[in-house]
Amino acid sequence: MAKIKANKQTLIRWKVYIDRARMYIGYAQFLMLLFVLLEAYKETYFGELIFNNLIISTPILFLVFMVLSLIVGRIDTVLGLREEELRNASTSNPVMRELLTKVDELTNEIRALKEEKNS
Repeated sequence: MAKIKANKQTLIRWKVYIDRARMYIGYAQFLMLLFVLLEAYKETYFGELIFNNLIISTPILFLVFMVLSLIVGRIDTVLGLREEELRNASTSNPVMRELLTKVDELTNEIRALKEEKNS
């Protein structure tokens, strides 16, 4: 049997795999939630219309899901929520903070050199 390395990089890679799988599981959970919601309304006119015409209603519901997902994604992009989320995550990252500090130092040094040159 092959020996499994459990170093820091391997554990981080496994975490990334689990996080990606969680995203796909979220899609399945959403579809199950939608099915439970439709089951609750099965006895209503709307529910009967959907369940009596599953061949037609399934693709329509899928298209509605896709369109609504795209609309929500577009709103998220327009409002800049993802960028702000990434900005907050990167500022809490010690490596990124160190890089930003170094960039600020270099920028200040360049600015000082330009002022010295222009004087």
